[in-house]
Amino acid sequence: MNHMPSDEMIPVFVSTKLKLHPRGYMIVSLPVSEKEKPLELFKPLDSFSSITVDIDEVSLILGVDDWETIKSNFPEYLVEGPYRVITFDIVLDLNLVGYLSIVSAVLADEGVSIYAISTYLKDHILVKAEDSDKAMRVLGELIQRCNVTIK
Repeated sequence: MNHMPSDEMIPVFVSTKLKLHPRGYMIVSLPVSEKEKPLELFKPLDSFSSITVDIDEVSLILGVDDWETIKSNFPEYLVEGPYRVITFDIVLDLNLVGYLSIVSAVLADEGVSIYAISTYLKDHILVKAEDSDKAMRVLGELIQRCNVTIK
């Protein structure tokens, strides 16, 4: 399918720069009882990482090598990876509607699953490492289609 953003969202995609982080990442689930440990263990990390605490679990995103360094601190966990992180290098208005739905749709059409992370300023997705080149190509094509549309 040819998922195109709305007319008002096309300039947002035209302004989007894609950043593929160079290293592999793991997604980890820990029991809520472990929520204090990651805060301390993440202090020395200097690359993309995330800790999300909800009522059922603590989710971590961190580099493969960082996970290898700290995993012995956790007696139980679930882990998936390796993934690659793609950052949409544009500051998105928090009122913007549908940005990630377009991203998700174009990647789903190509069989690429995503794990989305949003921060205050930017959105990021994690894709399986073996899908990262395909994801960058598909997203680059989306941005190019928007560029052609706006000209």
